[in-house]
Amino acid sequence: MDQDVHIRATEILARGKGNLKKVTFDYRAQDGARVVSTREIYELDDAAVVLPLDAERGTVLLTRQFRLPAWLNGYREPLIEACAGKLEGEDPETRILHEAEEELGYRLHDLQRIFDLFSSPGNITEKVSCYLATYSPADKVSQGGGLHEEGEYIEVLEAPLREAFGMIGTGAILDAKTVAVLQWAYLKRGPRS
Repeated sequence: MDQDVHIRATEILARGKGNLKKVTFDYRAQDGARVVSTREIYELDDAAVVLPLDAERGTVLLTRQFRLPAWLNGYREPLIEACAGKLEGEDPETRILHEAEEELGYRLHDLQRIFDLFSSPGNITEKVSCYLATYSPADKVSQGGGLHEEGEYIEVLEAPLREAFGMIGTGAILDAKTVAVLQWAYLKRGPRS
């Protein structure tokens, strides 16, 4: 497919934490026809997410925080999410362990990459590396909560895996990356948690 895509024009519409571009391109469709399209693409740095699991107690660590885009779309509650962060030039493993200490206040162990996903491939370039890790109460190193100077006011939640998984069905968890890692963990561990 790579040889069948041709970028005709690129216009930067905005610069910020990422670039918003208007891209005109053509590609060969499955039926052989040449298709010309224009899309607005938001170029974002890649990210990592981790679901810490205490296998002995069957619990997971999550975060709850205000998210302006969700609020602007009518959702008035803080979002419940798995710990995540932009890579900022670091490798995913190093970055997510750092984020976990910063946001959750825990030092994680046995980091296992479970899959990668695109957060919203129709218009965002971001790829998210997804991890499972272990923790126990003895691994708590701080209160967590994120960096207030960066606008992070994060509440740390600990819940049984079964309960957290159930929050997907009730609509309490709406974040796509969190849904994905919770489903993976629940399917692998089964309903015993």
